[in-house]
Amino acid sequence: MKLLRNERLSAVLLVLAAAAGLLLANLRATSGLVDLSAVHLPVPWLGLDLSVRHWVTDGLLAIFFFLAAIELKHELTGGELSSARRALVPAVAAVGGVIVPAALFLLLVRDPALADGWPIPTATDVAFALGALAILGRGLPTRIRAFLLALAVIDDLIAILVIAAFFTSELSPLPLLCAVPVILLFGWLSRGTGSPWRTAAMVVLALGAWILVALSGIHPTIAGVALGLVMAGGGAARARHALEPFSNLLVLPLFAFVAALVVIPDASGGLSPVFWAIVVALPVGKLVGITGAGMIASRLAGRREERMPAGDLVVVAGLGGIGFTVSLLMNELAYGGSEIAAEGTVAVLIGSATALVVGGAITAVRSAQYRRGRAVSRSRS
Repeated sequence: MKLLRNERLSAVLLVLAAAAGLLLANLRATSGLVDLSAVHLPVPWLGLDLSVRHWVTDGLLAIFFFLAAIELKHELTGGELSSARRALVPAVAAVGGVIVPAALFLLLVRDPALADGWPIPTATDVAFALGALAILGRGLPTRIRAFLLALAVIDDLIAILVIAAFFTSELSPLPLLCAVPVILLFGWLSRGTGSPWRTAAMVVLALGAWILVALSGIHPTIAGVALGLVMAGGGAARARHALEPFSNLLVLPLFAFVAALVVIPDASGGLSPVFWAIVVALPVGKLVGITGAGMIASRLAGRREERMPAGDLVVVAGLGGIGFTVSLLMNELAYGGSEIAAEGTVAVLIGSATALVVGGAITAVRSAQYRRGRAVSRSRS
């Protein structure tokens, strides 16, 4: 079972599944998979009407966000981010990683008719960023992973708020308000022992919370984040132990495969400023925004031991430019089925790939520095 919980194995499966999805979507023999992912599987008695793709990216992916929130809460309460000043640094860095790419996009896209795409380069794909760190960051201190996890989760929460504010035409407050007591009851039940009836009740409440958030018009993965944050320590540990293999071996690879089922459009007729803005803003804007804001916040943190070293910040900033799924969602919401949307799709793939290469190289170099430093310390002792 230890292998099923191996983060590097999960990361490799994630990358392979994404590559397979992109390849199959662009082969003539298997191109029908794209249409298949768009087929709707409604549940009328619940008021839900989601496509196959969205059942995965909105439904199954909530499990990953649930586990990520459990880990984030652990880091905030007793781990690397347990002090208020340390926790403030990734929060400020995440805000910088949203503002700078958005500003860069608007600087390069002057046409007001195309300005709706400014949120596209502001997103960080949690699963892919953590996967790249797991593969390339061997030897790095655990604080870097905790920092990246916090930043990426906060970043995605900002993205969900952006979707709710700018791209949700029919927000329903009542289901959202009803979800609050359901989530709180779930958290209360998690404080007891793991008896079968209690576990069954928590599963029902978790499904109910997800359905209510989905009906509200807000991206339902936020339900997974909320449920993970309200869980008590013992219940959270049991839930993570039970769900981690399922998430690593099924949820994340399936999510990566479905998200990568994107047909690369023909761009021979020329490219709009939107394309270049996304390609530049994802890797460059994220790198500059996260590093700059993180360094300012780290300085304000006070004591040296609570500061994030600049080299570690650059690692997080480099990987933070992997937008992929959330950026593709933003692109779809901003430009619909237009030609600009097709260019935006290619731009997100290129920008995320660039961030993966650049961030991966930075991660590998920083990891080698730490390993050399440990080797020197051992030789002197």
